[in-house]
Amino acid sequence: MEPAVDIAAPAAITNLSPRKKPRTPSPEYATTIAVSSRALFNMEEETKIFDKDGVEAYVRHQMKHENEPFGPGAAFPFVQAIEAVNEQLRDLYPASDELFDIVLVTNNHAQVGVRLINSINHYGLSIERFCMTGGKSPIEYLKAYHTNLYLSADSEKVQEAIEQESGGSWTQVRSEQRCSQEGIAAATIFSPNKDVSVSERQLRVAFDGDAVLFSDESEQIVKEHGLDKFFEHEQTNENKPLAMGPLKGFLESLGKLQKKFYAKGQRLKCPIRTYLVTARSAASSGARALKTLRSWGLETDEALFLAGAPKGPLLQKIRPHIFFDDQMFHVEGAKELGTIAAHVPYGASQRYKVEE
Repeated sequence: MEPAVDIAAPAAITNLSPRKKPRTPSPEYATTIAVSSRALFNMEEETKIFDKDGVEAYVRHQMKHENEPFGPGAAFPFVQAIEAVNEQLRDLYPASDELFDIVLVTNNHAQVGVRLINSINHYGLSIERFCMTGGKSPIEYLKAYHTNLYLSADSEKVQEAIEQESGGSWTQVRSEQRCSQEGIAAATIFSPNKDVSVSERQLRVAFDGDAVLFSDESEQIVKEHGLDKFFEHEQTNENKPLAMGPLKGFLESLGKLQKKFYAKGQRLKCPIRTYLVTARSAASSGARALKTLRSWGLETDEALFLAGAPKGPLLQKIRPHIFFDDQMFHVEGAKELGTIAAHVPYGASQRYKVEE
């Protein structure tokens, strides 16, 4: 039976002393995941103290309880799975820096760092790089940390990251004028509404297509002209690749790591598995999506075209460590059935939501 990890309350404290950990990879070659403290750990109680009593009471509480580890947060299983992949990569390529690297990014005061460090050591996580900004937004530091993906529980910081240096809000500018590569791939991560178990040895990442891997060009056609015009547009442009979306670069990074396993004859046992989970119809609009990935030299292990059906039931079978979508409707549906979902605030769906 496949080993699994549960998102649950932390067990009684065991040992907070640091364990021997592997060497941190060089940032120039690593796939860097920046994760906020509230995404990695459950800090709901502490957040309530901050909101009610202010920063001084919050810091005092954290210092008083610094030998008590936080419970796991929404991103915790994702981070654990990443570290399991790293373990297998190090076995195959002992000297390589082409690994995942986790950076803890938080606007917490440095004094809170002791509890965060103790929690990381308690769970045996290999997180050595921290960014603690003492109340200031950490977003401006993400590029300096060579960030490939930023996960946070704070939707405003995610919006700030994904719009960084893009010259204006992506909810207000048409896709052909956007430069998604200038921002940081980012998403607001949510805990599922019920307990979920996910694989400990295989990292599973599911992506929506339009406005996530691809630009929102096609979604704009749907919003402005309806489905019939959309199908006509996709068939006319079947051989014209879609522009890249905000998460294309992260899929590319996953693909590069997958190929390291393939090179060792481990395609069928690869500990990274990717999924395209899209509301597109296969016969009417699926070819353009697949041909776009092919034109980029990319692929997903599975491509699931739902023709408008709910995504939650299918994701319940996949049990991904994270599912990225640009529409909160799909995020909520995934959460309801136990999937860890992340909202990507990009594209036509955001713009029309604002206008409404």
